[in-house]
Amino acid sequence: MLERLAEIDAKYSELERRMQEPESYGDPALYARLAREQKEIAPVTEAYRRLKKLQKDAESARELLSDPDLKELAQEEYDAARSAMERAEGELRLLLLPRDPNDSKNVIIEIRGGAGGEEAALFAHSLFRMYSMYAEARRWSAETAYVNATELGGVKEISFVVEGDGAYSRLKFESGVHRVQRVPDTESSGRIHTSTVTVAVLPEVDEVDFEVNPSELQIDTFRSSGAGGQHVNKTESAIRITHLPTGTVVECQDERSQYKNRDRAMKILLSRLYEAEQRKQNAALAAERRSQVGTGDRSERIRTYNYPQGRVTDHRIGLTLYKLEQMLNGDLDEMIDALIMADQAEKLKLSQVG
Repeated sequence: MLERLAEIDAKYSELERRMQEPESYGDPALYARLAREQKEIAPVTEAYRRLKKLQKDAESARELLSDPDLKELAQEEYDAARSAMERAEGELRLLLLPRDPNDSKNVIIEIRGGAGGEEAALFAHSLFRMYSMYAEARRWSAETAYVNATELGGVKEISFVVEGDGAYSRLKFESGVHRVQRVPDTESSGRIHTSTVTVAVLPEVDEVDFEVNPSELQIDTFRSSGAGGQHVNKTESAIRITHLPTGTVVECQDERSQYKNRDRAMKILLSRLYEAEQRKQNAALAAERRSQVGTGDRSERIRTYNYPQGRVTDHRIGLTLYKLEQMLNGDLDEMIDALIMADQAEKLKLSQVG
């Protein structure tokens, strides 16, 4: 591990040197690429340099242990340095774990009402609001691409794009079936109903990442409309793209510009096809891995929101939080941090076995 850390530290210094050269200043694209590379390895370099300093501190304290007058103080300093070194080494092991190449990407979130009819549609809208508020709290942007709304304020289906630094790294564990238990407003006997909503979180993919043959696409334009046929757009700005080999269909009608709708629909289509390809390639590996956090499969029930008890339970890591209202208002960090830690612990365990 130390050899690899030394190589990363040397690369960081080399990038720093190159960024100070005149040719880098004169080429904005080159400078941006070097800065991006340096930023990616900066946490590892900083932790490594901190570890090296702690090693020197421990060595200095160890040398003083032979002095009777300073032995007690030196022992305290040595123990403190050793303890800090263990923490730094643990941090570095996490930083050196293989990174998900999609972590820095924007995400496309697709929410669909499942079992439960209108109750499921209402909760689907609640989840959309939850993720939108979380995005706002993190200063990310969230833009709706497609929505199929109901008359009572729910959504049968909604697609939206979240743009922001590290969006996929924090939202990727939200894929799966979300279950809600509550008493509907229309239920006079006070009986608790259970409904489900599926959430898919896809990394936004560009055409350079995943290519599709244009001849395999059928592109149709139509007039967009709101719930119940209201707010009909008089121009055919909405776009429907069908990937003929797989039958995958994407509609985008939230933008007034046909060009913007086409661009957004194409990105969603590429992301769906990319995810399907990734899942196919990783199917055998996922079966062996048995990750604590789960595979993110849409058929997997991941979380229950219980309104009467005010609790949210994530079944993958067995975590229950009695803060339902706060979470539905976008306070997701405690849950997401716990999922990330569980995923890192599983990866560490696998790396040690390997």
